[in-house]
Amino acid sequence: MLNIKHLFSFVIGIATIAILTTSCGKNETSRTTGWDYNNPENGGFEVADVPNQIAGPGLILIEGGTFTMGATEENPFYEWDNPPRKVTVSSFYMDQTEVSNLDYLEYIYWLNRVYGEDFPLVVQQALPDTLVWRDKLAYNEPLVNTYFRHPSYHNYPVVGVTWLQANDYASWRTDRVNENQLIEAGILDFDPDQRGANNFNTDAYLAGQYEGLVNEGKEDLDPNGTGIRNVRFEDGILLPNYRLPTEAEWEYAALGLVGNTLYNRVVERRTYPWNGTGVRTDETKYYGSFVANFKRGRGDYMGVAGNLNDGSDLPGPVGSYWPNDYGLYNMAGNVSEWVLDIYRPMSHQDVADYNPFRGNIFTNKVKDVNGGIADKDSLGKIRYEEITAEEAANRKNYRKANNVNYRDGDYQSTIQADWLGNDDPESTSAMYEYGVTTLISDKARVVKGGSWKDGVYYLSPGVRRYLNEDEGSSTIGFRCAMIKVGSSK
Repeated sequence: MLNIKHLFSFVIGIATIAILTTSCGKNETSRTTGWDYNNPENGGFEVADVPNQIAGPGLILIEGGTFTMGATEENPFYEWDNPPRKVTVSSFYMDQTEVSNLDYLEYIYWLNRVYGEDFPLVVQQALPDTLVWRDKLAYNEPLVNTYFRHPSYHNYPVVGVTWLQANDYASWRTDRVNENQLIEAGILDFDPDQRGANNFNTDAYLAGQYEGLVNEGKEDLDPNGTGIRNVRFEDGILLPNYRLPTEAEWEYAALGLVGNTLYNRVVERRTYPWNGTGVRTDETKYYGSFVANFKRGRGDYMGVAGNLNDGSDLPGPVGSYWPNDYGLYNMAGNVSEWVLDIYRPMSHQDVADYNPFRGNIFTNKVKDVNGGIADKDSLGKIRYEEITAEEAANRKNYRKANNVNYRDGDYQSTIQADWLGNDDPESTSAMYEYGVTTLISDKARVVKGGSWKDGVYYLSPGVRRYLNEDEGSSTIGFRCAMIKVGSSK
């Protein structure tokens, strides 16, 4: 019998291909002016023939949608910082696994090769804190020296990395992937002699402040041009930035409801990244095996010899256990993970219902006296600064650069400003007196997912915890994400 739903999807797909074929071809004529695109004889306005985004290395597509974000079971500590709320998350890409020790060692090697001689502090500041393994009443000293660097742990998740370090890694990864994109496109050649400020940075390249070893270059169709030009972002060759996922993205991806829906209806609201309330698989061949790496009970990290339960006393390899319905590994257990958001206990009530996120600080590239982009810094990066009050003065969708504390942390955006006479927009300490009444500050970042050291409660994607952005832990790692541009499918 013909499946109407599949037939409809097929017809839509054929129609989409037809539209792309007629709208993005190199010889297309403008519907507005009737002039040909990509024709140097009439001015050379270019339209890239790249209808779909290229998926970056390590990433898989997470098709977006609506879901109920927040608690899926009762909190034993009576915290109420994640009340259920329906939100929509747009499609995005996410790492299939956590970032491994080998991934991070490659990063450290590159930093040492490029910056080690002139800027050794850059390398030192990027190193994970291996002392997180120490315990006053446990013999974990061998892990301090072996877990990050020994080849046996190459495929294990990197830990001891702060939120700040994770963001720096994501930025570095963006540049290395985009550099490789240009090399594969024949624009640049490999340049192993990059040092100091002379290294490929995506922003610097787009600003014309990195030349590199040009291979063939990009043909410039502008009759007033030089014949060869740098690639522009509009050419569709360069990828958007790698970054940490937002809390909403991470939770949505972890639940994997794409495999749990029927005709726009969620069949079962999951407690974990799998169906049911248990932590063992019902697959016949592996029946009863644990589906995640967690602490089963006090003193029980992996079970009894000869019949280990999850088989890992520490974090396990990044591709261990069963993936969820998006194909993501270890979205419950193994290591908890940093996400992009600032932590606030009432965020679920305050944030938007489309791509919810708390932590926006709006910036611009630093300009020179002539209004152009200022010279890159000594590390080869373009500098950014917060937008000014004048730039935000006439905006209706935001009024200042730093919106971290909006509606929760600054009196200016609450009714309390009127009767307390305090309209300081950065007055976080008045609500969150760090070290006295709370451990929440503007450095508190959300941590999601349970770890090898946590009980089963923390395996639920809706659970929220936090840690300061400049601290690391033996139980916290991370993975990267990237926006999906164009179609959501």
